[in-house]
Amino acid sequence: MKREEFDIRVEQMFDDHAKLIARRNRKKQGGNGIYDRYIFPAITRDHTPVFWRYDLNYKTNPHFMTRLGINTTFNAGAIKLNGKYLMAVRTEGFDVKSFFAMAESPNGIDHWRFWNHPIIMPVTDDPEMNVYDIRLTNHEDGWIYGLFCAERKDLSLPSDSSAALASCGIARTKDLKNWERLDDLKSNASQQRNCVLHPEFVNGRYMIYTRPQSGFIETGDSGISAGFCDNMEHASIMEELPLDARQYHTVKEVKNGQGPAPLKCEYGWIHLAHGVRRTAAGLRYTLYLFLTSLEEPWKVIKRPSGHFLEPLDEERVGDVSNVVFSNGWIADEDGTVFVYYASSDTRIHVATTTMEKLVDYIINTPEDAGRTQLCALQRDNMIKKNLKILSEKYPYIRF
Repeated sequence: MKREEFDIRVEQMFDDHAKLIARRNRKKQGGNGIYDRYIFPAITRDHTPVFWRYDLNYKTNPHFMTRLGINTTFNAGAIKLNGKYLMAVRTEGFDVKSFFAMAESPNGIDHWRFWNHPIIMPVTDDPEMNVYDIRLTNHEDGWIYGLFCAERKDLSLPSDSSAALASCGIARTKDLKNWERLDDLKSNASQQRNCVLHPEFVNGRYMIYTRPQSGFIETGDSGISAGFCDNMEHASIMEELPLDARQYHTVKEVKNGQGPAPLKCEYGWIHLAHGVRRTAAGLRYTLYLFLTSLEEPWKVIKRPSGHFLEPLDEERVGDVSNVVFSNGWIADEDGTVFVYYASSDTRIHVATTTMEKLVDYIINTPEDAGRTQLCALQRDNMIKKNLKILSEKYPYIRF
């Protein structure tokens, strides 16, 4: 490639990138009344800056090759700070190493632009091989905490190149740029993943949602748990209280995990979690909601039946298919809630709803009736009521 062609190619890449960032996203028509999906993903790998992926020096990259490729952008923590909507995106290179990178938007929907530099997360005395799935919590102690999975090689199985250990890494910041690394969470569990810090003190202590695991893949029998510690500098939880267990023949029969930090409402704490069930096509990840007590946030008081959000259409295709996963949402001052979810470990989407709708959904959606006969009866009772309403108030509707 001649130098002139190289310069034209550079200019074209930056022009295409600018058009992508400026693209307006729009709500999809229809919907389920609970939330609105959007036509385009919020963030894809193409949203990452051109200068992250290409060497722009003609002498060292005369063919304008991708040098450090980005494979996927997904599983983002989210927060609103200084009027900006921010996501800490799990950004995975062609080398399958993940790092966190901040992207910001003026409206929480589109115009997402990455900051120029990724987060160079400090390490402990035992540096991890990989980090991912950060949850951001603006805690009442004045710090913004990031809890994430810190993955290391399982040295007890040297011959197994995929054997890994997962622990909860902890860091804190005031501005999302300068991070202080704290000790990894200590607990009695062999491994920890999907840990999330509760945003308020509970009886004067920090509360962390956990998911104790017996192995890197195996989750044990506990499901989502919760524990307390006295400080975050050396966080240690010796007792984990079962909070939301796995359950046979439900959306969480194989495993489940807390999503982002819960949102506070007048009735309690609204939780977003992922549940996994086994299908003939493999594992299927969906999102579901539940409500815990205001005073005792480790106690579930409402469980709407089934999933809240599932992978649809093109969302089902990607690096790990048939998956939606969320570890970030933002509740705005006007009651709008932005749910950021990744599809198939490949890209990030946004869905919007309101606190009013979430409360309605949680309070008024029936709980799982249990057995199939009872679920059919539950649905039939609603059908009978609806048929009566149709005959009395909408006799002109044909059905």
